[in-house]
Amino acid sequence: MLNYIWFGMMFIGVVVGTLTGNIDAVTEAAIDMAKVAVNLAIGLIGIMALWLGIMKIAEESGLIRIIAKGLRPITIRLFPDVPPDHPAIGSIVLNMSANILGLGNAATPLGLKAMEELQELNPNKETATNAMAMFLALNTSSVQLILPATVVALMGSLSSQIFITTIVATTMSTIAAVFAVKFLEKRKRFLIVDGSQS
Repeated sequence: MLNYIWFGMMFIGVVVGTLTGNIDAVTEAAIDMAKVAVNLAIGLIGIMALWLGIMKIAEESGLIRIIAKGLRPITIRLFPDVPPDHPAIGSIVLNMSANILGLGNAATPLGLKAMEELQELNPNKETATNAMAMFLALNTSSVQLILPATVVALMGSLSSQIFITTIVATTMSTIAAVFAVKFLEKRKRFLIVDGSQS
């Protein structure tokens, strides 16, 4: 489905560019964005390698299990469908920790790993589970205790003035996300029965 959407957007861009005489701008934008995509992908390789390596060390040393046990009362309520000792819980906890600490792109490989492990538990590979929806909501609305480096770089000395408001705003967004997922997963339209949506 997503492929059709992207194709539709590109097709409309080419048609509108042709009709308005701006096809050169469309071509130039496509080339420029291709360069941006490559630079972004290459830039993430180092971060992903570092954090996936740290995660593997933490997993082998038993650190993930210790962290997961400490947060078990929370994770059991948020992810009741995921076994408490499953590796997905450790990945989720590490991803949330990275987001809370404002590590930005460092949380990406941990989030991908967590979603991959949640997919292993998914009986229907074409439909997201409640745990996947909850993780995505938490990941998107994550509480920020430390401002991301990009915000500090852009705002400089003024960044300290938005510290409290950032914590309040992200806490409220996380609470709203949890309530939204818990509410919607009980609605008949979104109910998952025997691995399929009803």
